[in-house]
Amino acid sequence: MAKNMPHRLLHRPCLVLLLVIIGTSCVQELASAAGGVLRPQIPAPSPSAQPEELKTYIAYMGEKPKSALIAIQVYRSIINKVLGNNGLDALLYSYTKSFSGFAVRMTEKQKNILSGFKGIVSIFESQTRQLQTTRSWDFMGFPLTFNHSTTESDIVVGVLDTGVWPESASFSDLGFGPPPAKWKGSCSPPTANFTCNNKIVGGKYYKASGVFGPTDVASPRDTEGHGTHTASTAAGGVVTGASMLGLGLGTARGGVPAARVAIYKICWSNGCADEDILAAFDDAIADGVDIISLSVGGNTPRNYFEDAIAIGSYHAMKAGILASISAGNSGPDFFTTTNVAPWSLGVAASTTDRKYVTSVQLGNSQTYQGVSLNTFDISNQMHQLIFAGDAPNVAGGFDSSTSQFCVDDSLDPLLVQDKIVLCASNGNGEAAFVAGAAGALYADDGFKDVARPSALPASYLDVPSGTDIYTYMSNDANPTGTIFKTVDGNDTTAPVVGSFSSRGPSPVTLDILKPDISAPGVNILAAWPTVAPVTSVVGDTRSVNYNIISGTSMACPHASGVAAFIKSFNPTWSPAAIKSAMMTTAFPMSPITTPEAEYGYGAGHVNPIKAVSPGLVYDAGPTDYINFLCADGYTTQFLRIITGDNSECPTTPGSVHDLNYPSFSLATTTPTAIPVTTYRRTVTNVGSPTSTYTATIAAPVGLNVQVTPSTLTFASLGESQSYTLTVSGAIQDTVASASLIWDDGVHQVRSPIAVIWVILG
Repeated sequence: MAKNMPHRLLHRPCLVLLLVIIGTSCVQELASAAGGVLRPQIPAPSPSAQPEELKTYIAYMGEKPKSALIAIQVYRSIINKVLGNNGLDALLYSYTKSFSGFAVRMTEKQKNILSGFKGIVSIFESQTRQLQTTRSWDFMGFPLTFNHSTTESDIVVGVLDTGVWPESASFSDLGFGPPPAKWKGSCSPPTANFTCNNKIVGGKYYKASGVFGPTDVASPRDTEGHGTHTASTAAGGVVTGASMLGLGLGTARGGVPAARVAIYKICWSNGCADEDILAAFDDAIADGVDIISLSVGGNTPRNYFEDAIAIGSYHAMKAGILASISAGNSGPDFFTTTNVAPWSLGVAASTTDRKYVTSVQLGNSQTYQGVSLNTFDISNQMHQLIFAGDAPNVAGGFDSSTSQFCVDDSLDPLLVQDKIVLCASNGNGEAAFVAGAAGALYADDGFKDVARPSALPASYLDVPSGTDIYTYMSNDANPTGTIFKTVDGNDTTAPVVGSFSSRGPSPVTLDILKPDISAPGVNILAAWPTVAPVTSVVGDTRSVNYNIISGTSMACPHASGVAAFIKSFNPTWSPAAIKSAMMTTAFPMSPITTPEAEYGYGAGHVNPIKAVSPGLVYDAGPTDYINFLCADGYTTQFLRIITGDNSECPTTPGSVHDLNYPSFSLATTTPTAIPVTTYRRTVTNVGSPTSTYTATIAAPVGLNVQVTPSTLTFASLGESQSYTLTVSGAIQDTVASASLIWDDGVHQVRSPIAVIWVILG
């Protein structure tokens, strides 16, 4: 019987810790309670505590060189001047195919010397980034029966991730011809354990420094699972009867099943290093991929040209390649998204109408519904229940204050053997599994939108359910219960932004709306290597061909697949046009279920079929982004190194509000008296040759939004028309949502307008 009430069932962490520590999350809650959102500062690089410590630095030198050979000689000369004759041993990468620069091991003192050399745009320490880890396509209104482009097989999606499991049925090349003639990539270096085919047309791996972990394989082969999952989501073939041990049974497919994939393995057991990410971008752009899908991100925002992903995606954009990138898994607080470059597509994660329900039945016949991915069935037997706080592993140095949370090794096997353990936490089942428990119930106040697997029968419950079960255990001399196998359920609230999905605004440029769009990223079924674990628990030997996981990592390849689908019908469209088509045709989502509104879901939930024919697009190219960077404070001299030409900032500085973006964002410090803010936009006709569009504004009371002119008439395809939009007035809440729709009777071209009250830190 239970003795001590688990305090985690009663208090929110922010409230418990308020008098002791005020962390970032709590500060933001307090700021939001006051109405505004506290803007964090982009941290400056801190001096090393050990100035002679060797670190990896990336020296970015802008546009690709005219001669790779000469560029490499220049890199080596610079490194030798800083490091001496042995400097070449420290050179990790030379970037020459798509942009200029190099990665090198050196001390902070040497880095400071290097930064003074002519031609260095920026030099920054490499970050180790993390992965941001079917039915979803049908949910988006994109049925298998919808006609795909006859040129879809000419599309190559470049996936930068943990590699791929080539034996998966999702990557069968049955029925595929040879790769398109434009393809310049390869499957190299040759390895005994990886072979490309006509579906997987490229395979490379990158690891310039560090040691291989026990599960790492020096090839494009995926032993972790993440890359296989994302690649099959974007462009996997049609596989019927796919499931995770019976869960999610149905047809697995990617957005562009007939497209090819090129694999660039950048992530390993210890993460994804910036120098490897840039090397993969350098190759992917030169190889000729059509779309880049990158489900990776860091936890710290950086300025655009001190950020490897922003740099790589910028040069991809210059080459006509859209980079689709996950928004991050640090939500639900504001200012948590870090992949924010305006030339890339930032993707938030949302739910679909499928959820996974795991029921628990007690000996008193009461039933509770939790969430998990429980593939075990023990429902034919009732097991004794025990509270984890009553079963501490005293011999191991634990007491009830720690064992109640079911932390590793905290449970006494003699006390929990063959029993179902109630834990006041949200664990992975390892402690209960190792101790020999029959099952585990996890009850806390965390979000319950994500279904998770456990190494043993388990269900994740809310606080009221956990409290009821605890009360039953306390009042019954022989409390028992059982856990049912998970079943598929219908989520009528979908789509809702996942609790984990990182929110905006952009910490780098406040008035660029990020994320851009939302796509399915919660409980997604996709291909999986048979050698990759279902959980991280040692001893969990289950093997699956398809797995269900969640993250903006899963949302990103959905968006990548849609982008590839659009490009297969519109091969000449720019990255900005493809992005615009996705954003302006997205399904609107609700701020009722996502209080952060557009700063949670961007323009809304992606709508693949509508996006093929958006009517109008907001196009932009390198010159537009250079003007934006000028307005954001970059100088002509700095930008010329990046562009490799005579680009020049306007004599009169423009405004970041004038970037031809498909959305409008405004951060204000004066919510009751917002000054008139003007945005200039140009739309290009890609719909009906002759058409007239009329503007409709929807805005909350107090927020004044005006558009001039209110009618746009087009006489031909490809014609462009411009307009201005102004925002002023006041907002009543932290975030105010408005919209502009251009409508010609056939196409509804919708742009979100988001205003947020920001407290400058």
